[in-house]
Amino acid sequence: MLIEGYHPGAEDAEIYLPGVLKLLHPKLFPFNSQFFEAHAHSTFFPNLIAASARASHLKIESAIFLWQIASIFLLLLACWHVSAKCFADPKARWAGVALVGALLTLPVAGTALYIMDQYINPRNLSAFAAVFAIGRVLDRRYLQAAMFLIFAAAIHPLMSIFALSFCLLLIGMREMRLAWLAALFPFGISLAPPPESYHQVVVTRSYFYVTQWHWYEWLGVIGPMVLLLGLARIARNHKWANVNLLCGALLVYESIYFAPALAISVPSRFQVLARLQPMRSLYLVYLLMILLGGGALAQFVLKNQLWRWLALFVPLCAGMFISQRALFPASAHIELPWAQPGNQWVQAFLWVRNNTPDDSIFALDPDYLNISGEDEQGFRAIAWRSSVADAVKDSGAVSMFPSMADEWWHQVQAQSGWDKFQLQDFRRLQMEFGVNWVILQQPGIAGLDCPYSNSAVRVCRLN
Repeated sequence: MLIEGYHPGAEDAEIYLPGVLKLLHPKLFPFNSQFFEAHAHSTFFPNLIAASARASHLKIESAIFLWQIASIFLLLLACWHVSAKCFADPKARWAGVALVGALLTLPVAGTALYIMDQYINPRNLSAFAAVFAIGRVLDRRYLQAAMFLIFAAAIHPLMSIFALSFCLLLIGMREMRLAWLAALFPFGISLAPPPESYHQVVVTRSYFYVTQWHWYEWLGVIGPMVLLLGLARIARNHKWANVNLLCGALLVYESIYFAPALAISVPSRFQVLARLQPMRSLYLVYLLMILLGGGALAQFVLKNQLWRWLALFVPLCAGMFISQRALFPASAHIELPWAQPGNQWVQAFLWVRNNTPDDSIFALDPDYLNISGEDEQGFRAIAWRSSVADAVKDSGAVSMFPSMADEWWHQVQAQSGWDKFQLQDFRRLQMEFGVNWVILQQPGIAGLDCPYSNSAVRVCRLN
């Protein structure tokens, strides 16, 4: 956590945390709850987090902080479990786990994923279950592996499909029953034609389409394949049976997913399939590659030389820390639940939580998450209030649930030209959506009653 930081209301927390809050406080979010409930209803994640907060009598801020610590620990424990099946030497196991810990916020090629996010979400919890399942498959304890996969599916259905397919592939390659390969691709998503407005969403999601990736993102696909080939050769030479098996399975696994990723990137008629995001299969490739690569480094390079360990991990951890500070420059590196926030937007959002009615409806710049100094801090996740749809995170929910596209597009278009809005424009939003509060960047506009302001924003009431 010291390396990756902690930002409980940032980025995709805007989608996942309101589902937890709605369970704990049903009166919250009377407007536009569909933009987070679509995700919340497809996973057990909000129920688990809400139940833990109730059972522990902790504030939700403290509960999710502890869940984030637990998710990091469980992922590293799962990595140790798999590493122990691959390497007899303890220093190789420690090096693999340490390398994963140092690289938790490493971007996974062009997939818009990290190994672990800086806030609690379903991906963080499904990750450790997926890795434990792989370890159980290596031990041929298939029932235990199935239990971990069931947990992963309950928490994050899509990412669990990748874990399931890889486990089936491991079994198939070990037992030479290639019929298992029929189960490798995600299923269960409707292929019904999406609304026309859905196109406005997916064009903003370049990570859905591998053909739109930048050259350096393509290196993130090719590089791991080359490294895995090298690791497999080393493993065969040193009779590391499980390392060789995992490397071979990862190469086949990624090759299988790469073909449909290319297919859905070209014809527009397959647009609705893009949300399957087959290239997110790279998540397991990166995680296991780092784990196995760290073990091999310890065996052949680091050995028992302390200075070599320091020469690798000190600059690596420092680089990852610096990159995280660059991503959240206006926020504390670790936003502790009991500390006062330094981010001006978060201060305003917390004032909103403490000083406005639960049924208030807010309007903000639809691109507020991209404003310099805002640090992608989610309004709903922090302020606990309803808002008109935004163009950044709500579009992510729509990309997975196309039926909401028309309403999302209507609300975003209603806020078009926000930076030129005057009082009559806010009155229009009040008439159409029931908006009774707005959050504006300084200096705001004349004619509004603004009971809160700081150097970045003003919170204004529409009387």
